[in-house]
Amino acid sequence: MAKRVKKTIITGITAGEAEEAFASYAKADAQQTKITAEIELACAKIREKHQDQLAALQQTKDEAFERLQTYAVENQSELFAKRKSLEMTHGVIGFRTGQPKCKTARGTTWADALELVKDRLPNYIRTKEEVDKDRLLADRNLPCRRDDEPEEAARPLLHEMALCGILVVQEESFFVEPKREEAAS
Repeated sequence: MAKRVKKTIITGITAGEAEEAFASYAKADAQQTKITAEIELACAKIREKHQDQLAALQQTKDEAFERLQTYAVENQSELFAKRKSLEMTHGVIGFRTGQPKCKTARGTTWADALELVKDRLPNYIRTKEEVDKDRLLADRNLPCRRDDEPEEAARPLLHEMALCGILVVQEESFFVEPKREEAAS
């Protein structure tokens, strides 16, 4: 297991030192951006240079795959009677069994199936209960009351949320945005 490096906490930074640190940060960021752009440009040139060759190779692979698949399907009963794969000179071909999944029968929609399952297999209906966090956030400043309480008994929703163990938090995160000047091309 790798050792953790303990981060040293720095305190007592002056405004001048902060400006100096920002200058260092901005310079490093600009150099990093420039190098990344150079790498992307070089990669784009290499990709463009080899694009036709790569497309031709992909077409060759696709055609060969189709021919191999046709051969395997047409001869499946003889070639794959005992095993699901066949060792050939240049590699292995075969059939992989996918994960089982539910699929509707022809002419049946999932909505139709749901109604039939509700009637015939009710234990296989999922009901997901969860707190509607989006609605709580949207309504947090509104008054609320239970249905059996009078209108005057309305309390702030935030109070009720706190009684339910739910808090509204808004965290801050520190950021640094250096001023970027357009590089002269």
